[in-house]
Amino acid sequence: MELNERILHYLDKQDKVDTLKLASEFNEDHQKIVGAVKSLEALEMVVSDTVKNTKWELTEEGQLVAEKGSHEAVLYHSVPDGGIAQAEIMKTVPNAKVGFSKAMSAGWILIDKSGGAPLVKKKVETITDTVQDYLNEIKKGIDNLPDNVRNDYKKRKLLQEVTLKSFLLSKGPQFATSIKKLETDLTAEMLQSGSWKTLEFKPYNFDALGQPPESGHLHPLLKVRSEFREIFLEMGFTEMPTNNYVESSFWNFDALFQPQQHPARDAHDTFFVSNPAVTTKFPMDYLERVKKVHSEGGYGSQGYRYSWKIEEAQKNLLRTHTTAVSARMLYKVAQEGFRPQKYFSIDKVFRNETLDATHLAEFHQVEGVVADRGLGLADLIGVLDTFFKRLGFDKLQFKPAYNPYTEPSMEIFAFHNGLNKWIEIGNSGVFRPEMLLPMGLPEDVNVIAWGLSLERPTMIKYGLNNIRDLVGPKVDLQMVQSNPICRLDK
Repeated sequence: MELNERILHYLDKQDKVDTLKLASEFNEDHQKIVGAVKSLEALEMVVSDTVKNTKWELTEEGQLVAEKGSHEAVLYHSVPDGGIAQAEIMKTVPNAKVGFSKAMSAGWILIDKSGGAPLVKKKVETITDTVQDYLNEIKKGIDNLPDNVRNDYKKRKLLQEVTLKSFLLSKGPQFATSIKKLETDLTAEMLQSGSWKTLEFKPYNFDALGQPPESGHLHPLLKVRSEFREIFLEMGFTEMPTNNYVESSFWNFDALFQPQQHPARDAHDTFFVSNPAVTTKFPMDYLERVKKVHSEGGYGSQGYRYSWKIEEAQKNLLRTHTTAVSARMLYKVAQEGFRPQKYFSIDKVFRNETLDATHLAEFHQVEGVVADRGLGLADLIGVLDTFFKRLGFDKLQFKPAYNPYTEPSMEIFAFHNGLNKWIEIGNSGVFRPEMLLPMGLPEDVNVIAWGLSLERPTMIKYGLNNIRDLVGPKVDLQMVQSNPICRLDK
């Protein structure tokens, strides 16, 4: 007979039975019995009540004591008739420290210091190892230990209390000694033949969770990006077009008043494009003004005083920041006639970085630009404070920094609880006149701007400690599927 039917036949002769007894009677694993009981419960053939029993069992060390003797008895039997040096017996006998203490307390051994070095000698000729005797009784299922002795053995980690969970079975409303096969599906054949009228169907479990539907999942970066974009739009910003991954060195560096000998223009920091390697499409009058402010100065500045080369400005590269897009937009505003503007963009930038827990060679930059008359550092801090409060970041630090195209400049740091340290999440500043005035913007116009990371705030929001867990081949797809929608405190 199947195990299920054996249980039913056994229960037919009993009013109630414990699953532990069934496991013993059938010589089966208790978990296997419980599995069969659960299937019978689903058919309402049996009813079960949970029963919890506690019993004392020997630990691994207790099993060793029951087999070979207690630590104190082993130490006693290791003492020769003439005695042994205390230092020697403490080195050679297992668990000697506990055994020595217990043997001394029991009065089995003594220390003789009359000859200089302490000798351990037997104090009695024979001993009775009650610890071993008690443990062997428990091993056989006989538990007559006094409470104080049991507690002592528990402290010595010779005994442990085990909770046994079992089920007390009784007959259910559909009890029978044989199991009927219940139908699970209503088929077209049953309906056509009418056999469904005489068949018994398994009851539906309306509490079952069901199979989750197959669907796409948004990456955490896209979730945070969506929140960033919504915040910018709520603050009145207009999104800039950022579909140019390849930029010329002119817009990426020269237009931002970044000198041509700057280390950022080195191949160790920037990815240069080999085909096409150069571009020749520039607004030439603007290019001449940029060349002059670099090499000779102007607008109240002495410039960098070097020989500016158009060949360097023509080199194509993967943009290192979306500030190049801001430069294009500000130049366009100047040509169309200045009006106050607020722009933002969120898109990829590329830098020849060494990969580590917080750096990637390809990442997103969150760019913000505000152009108006009379703006200053206080306005920049105010806008950033409002922006980050909407992101839900309350642990922020602003530190003075240097940028070729902003003065003053500030780095922005946020505290990452997972890494337990401050990490840089962005840079900011007020654009220099040497950058703005060659574009044709009025002299009283100031532009405040900032560039933030998208990956690092996402790491903080989702509690990730390594940026490579967020982007790249090591990404856990289950993390992408199971992480919740990003909700920022606005």
